[in-house]
Amino acid sequence: MLISTASRFGVWCCALTPSVRLFSRSSNMAKSKFEYVRNFETDDTCLRNCYIVVRLDGRNFHKFAEQHKFAKPNDDRALGLMRKSARSVMEELEDIVIAYGQSDEFSFVFKRSSTWFKRRASKLMTHVASQFSSSYVFYWKEFFENQPLLYPPGFDGRVVLYPSNRNLRDYLSWRQADCHINNLYNTLFWMLVQRRGLSTTQAEDRLKGTLAGDKNEILFTEFGINYNNESAVHKKGTTLIWEKRDETIIKRIKLPNGEEKDMPVTRSRRRVEAYHCDLIGEQFWKEHPDILEDDNC
Repeated sequence: MLISTASRFGVWCCALTPSVRLFSRSSNMAKSKFEYVRNFETDDTCLRNCYIVVRLDGRNFHKFAEQHKFAKPNDDRALGLMRKSARSVMEELEDIVIAYGQSDEFSFVFKRSSTWFKRRASKLMTHVASQFSSSYVFYWKEFFENQPLLYPPGFDGRVVLYPSNRNLRDYLSWRQADCHINNLYNTLFWMLVQRRGLSTTQAEDRLKGTLAGDKNEILFTEFGINYNNESAVHKKGTTLIWEKRDETIIKRIKLPNGEEKDMPVTRSRRRVEAYHCDLIGEQFWKEHPDILEDDNC
């Protein structure tokens, strides 16, 4: 027996056969008199031979962090959740060759030759944003066991194209430099508030006009903190890349004599690995030359 649920204009139909999707578009839709509305859609195909970068930022995360009692200046639970959510995005969209995140933002870089979603910016951005946001909620309890999620978080996104390796590296360097500047400021700011008892306004006034060297000096002389010894994840953010790793599993194998025996089997698999390292210099890129595509291709 065939059961169909057709809309008023015959746009949707479904079949009972298990191998067929429950809902599928009717081939008659293209012949509908209403098809003209598709002419209002904007062509947002990304230019070829460019890296596609989708950057997500937490929406109003200052308030979100306050209401969910994030530790200051850095909450490792929150950073771990961001990292886990970004990993989920990369595992879903394998054309992402590298991702970089810090604080409440993450950038995802699609390889220059990617044809995912026909390179449509809206499709790429919404898929990344929805996968990241749903993962953030899904994994919340894994990182915040005793803190209930009070309301859904939001992330806004943008798409930017970079035509050359130099442009892309400069973009990632910019985001990492931003991480360093913000973390140095926040580390000293919250030391002044939490350990000196200054109000947030007084701490802001104290830091007005100070340079990086000044902040380092205050941290060391007044609080005994050598900023160089601070956690790399806080200073440099998180970089996610694909790497091959050998995995050994135990597999039961049937021998010629009919007996079965457990044998170790090693196989190579691609996995998303996290680094908290410098992206501005040359070392990382020399160690991972497969991330960037040749500019001459």
